[in-house]
Amino acid sequence: MGKYYVDSKVEVRGLLARYYDLLLDLMTLGTYRRFLKEAISYMSIGSRDRILDLGCGTGKNARLMRNYLSNEGSIMGLDISEVMIKQFIGKCNIFPNVKIMFARADKALPFNDEVFDKILISFLMHGFPQDIREHMLGEAHRVLKHKGQLFIFDYNEFIFENAPVYIRIFFRALECPYAFDFIKRDWETILFSKHFDSPEKKLFFNNCVRVLKARKIN
Repeated sequence: MGKYYVDSKVEVRGLLARYYDLLLDLMTLGTYRRFLKEAISYMSIGSRDRILDLGCGTGKNARLMRNYLSNEGSIMGLDISEVMIKQFIGKCNIFPNVKIMFARADKALPFNDEVFDKILISFLMHGFPQDIREHMLGEAHRVLKHKGQLFIFDYNEFIFENAPVYIRIFFRALECPYAFDFIKRDWETILFSKHFDSPEKKLFFNNCVRVLKARKIN
């Protein structure tokens, strides 16, 4: 199967998918594991939360989130990479309340309205055109419960020319045109237009990566 978005680099398959976690750790100079744990901690997960993990990848995020849940909470992961799904199952199949399905995050989500307490979108949105990103926000809003929380773990807004040299090298070498557009967007205004409150944020990696936390307001 070909890529759905030719210019995107978030559709990870094959060898890259197999060693995805290791590559992220290398590309972030060994800091990825640490700031991922901090990002998950920032979510303030309740023991009974129902969590949707969009673009869930290898299951690393889900396994960390599972540490905060009781058996009454649950995680549902979505991904389109068979290699990623296999890794997710390998990491999480011991947890009966952690599931995964093959589904596209850029289309209508296969869930009823207002079923999740929290949604995590981790390093996914930057790899899509803006109209698709906004569609994803609309679907996230639909499936979140009233006052549910959306967490976007992705690049911060920053001026590319002012970024440290190693980040500019990384970005040019590995990122797609959509990512260069993503870092220029005013996400606070965009989230508000999609009926989320003004987001809070936690910064990482020389302020070039962040978690945005926004609550569904109506």
